[in-house]
Amino acid sequence: MPDVRLTSPQGRWILFTTVLGSSMALLDSTVVNVALPRIGEDLGASLAALQWTVNAYMVTLAGLILLGGSLGDRYGRRKIFVLGVAWFAAASLLCGLSPNAPVLIAARALQGIGGALLTPGSLAIIQSSFHPDDRSRAVGLWSGFGGIGAAVGPFLGGWLVAGPGWRWVFLLNVPLALLCVPVALRHVPESRDGGKHGRFDVLGAALGALALALLTYALIEARAGTVVVTLSGVAGLAAAVAFVQVERHRPEPMLPPDIFASRQFTAVNLVTLCVYAAFGGFFFLTALQLQVVAGYSPLAAGTALLPTTALMLLFSARSGALADRTGPRLPLTAGPLLCAAAMLLMLRVGRDADYLTDVLPALLVMGTGLVTLVAPLTATVLASVDTARAGLASGINNAAARAAGLVAVAALPLLAGMGPEAYRVPSAFDAAFRRAMPICAAVLVAGSLLAFTLVRRPAPECRHPECRVHGCVTAPPLEGERRGG
Repeated sequence: MPDVRLTSPQGRWILFTTVLGSSMALLDSTVVNVALPRIGEDLGASLAALQWTVNAYMVTLAGLILLGGSLGDRYGRRKIFVLGVAWFAAASLLCGLSPNAPVLIAARALQGIGGALLTPGSLAIIQSSFHPDDRSRAVGLWSGFGGIGAAVGPFLGGWLVAGPGWRWVFLLNVPLALLCVPVALRHVPESRDGGKHGRFDVLGAALGALALALLTYALIEARAGTVVVTLSGVAGLAAAVAFVQVERHRPEPMLPPDIFASRQFTAVNLVTLCVYAAFGGFFFLTALQLQVVAGYSPLAAGTALLPTTALMLLFSARSGALADRTGPRLPLTAGPLLCAAAMLLMLRVGRDADYLTDVLPALLVMGTGLVTLVAPLTATVLASVDTARAGLASGINNAAARAAGLVAVAALPLLAGMGPEAYRVPSAFDAAFRRAMPICAAVLVAGSLLAFTLVRRPAPECRHPECRVHGCVTAPPLEGERRGG
């Protein structure tokens, strides 16, 4: 039985290193958007290259995060966590030293692999190391401090871009890793799941990531209309079909199809796809709109986004408690509608936009919608499956959110008629942004209608989330298996 107490020196070191490691991945998922205009200017990159700068990371992270958790269970959670941190830091160094856009995109894909190893590993370490009496509080502190890291991310990214330069958005991960790895090796106990002896679903993970990559490429390059783009789209669809077939017939699939036998689980993941697709497109384009059109500096643009995550940090736990009393249907219906209203309010943000009257109202409404939505979404995911599969259900939901975000970043500029050089021309970008926000709002309304139609109150004895405080806007909280003492 794990027996480390939270108040002990070892307990504090374990919490420190897991927060530090997971914060590296959380920071990178939020700070890069703020740096995109300077990256494009410095490397002479097109809009498609900026889309890939975001999506290359998301493709490998979304495709491999379930496999990363399984590797830790089999080979040792500390070992895989340390490997993930070291891998992430090495890829970050390559990002920071990239001489051109193709190298940066390849390095971002490598970063995603590191993120897929360290993100589930950090939570698994906490759940397998701490005494049962301290575990919930440790998980709460881990999610809370991680949320603070996510909230600080855009501000920190803006400061780095405006000061030392965009490369330090990535290079900062190297000293963090040099601090994290020795602490983990010295203070974190090794643990593994002795009951896991089946084969890894490497083929399923590879097909899933390949399908995402090919479809993303087809969407980003669709304006070219070449045979290669068409073949990429067809191959992506074929890889997706092959992925489904492999998962149906594999003895130990990464994504067991029978988990979708729960109508509630399927419904909540459909809602997740809608809302996080809208969020992915919104935060990608808003960071550009504030700088390219409104004339904000990188620091001002990063700071402008703080209210959204600050509201989530302050009120997500209370929102979860309220949803326990009302049931998930109301917040999952109202939350997306509030976020849709926020995106329509963003139409006020144009040339020389005033922060207090044009930007802040939209972000406050967005934050309120996220507060209303995120905690009940996670709780409903966990409540819709057997307790033994709650960790798997959370991982699937997290991966679905990230996949939805990357598809949105690929597709939204195309749907909005955004040309390859649009971000260099404020008037062109502004016109496309004004077409994109109603599209995002419509997707959120679709998610709200799905929730109202399909989501029902879960059974009272279901499992409840341990991560009650959350501040990341790119995916819902990741919950692990609840380990007995």
